[in-house]
Amino acid sequence: MNLQDDIQPISYLKSHTAHLLQQVNETHRPIIITQNGTVRGVLQDPESYESMKNAFLMLNLIAQGETDIRTGRHSDQDEVFRRIRSRLESRKAQAT
Repeated sequence: MNLQDDIQPISYLKSHTAHLLQQVNETHRPIIITQNGTVRGVLQDPESYESMKNAFLMLNLIAQGETDIRTGRHSDQDEVFRRIRSRLESRKAQAT
């Protein structure tokens, strides 16, 4: 992996778009796009983008869970299953 291949100026993107799209889809490495020497964007293949987005969502859920535990907003397993059973029994009784 050559980091230099993954950093390109916007002028290169404009003239070699098809090549860069092929590169990111084959290597699954993002291309860093610069403009006047400053990072201005990232070109990434859809599969890697979706994977990264899902990982961030999962990390967010974990962080929310940790906050809930720290603040006491949780129930033990027995309580959760008791509530589920109660709801199922209530729905079953309503259906008959």
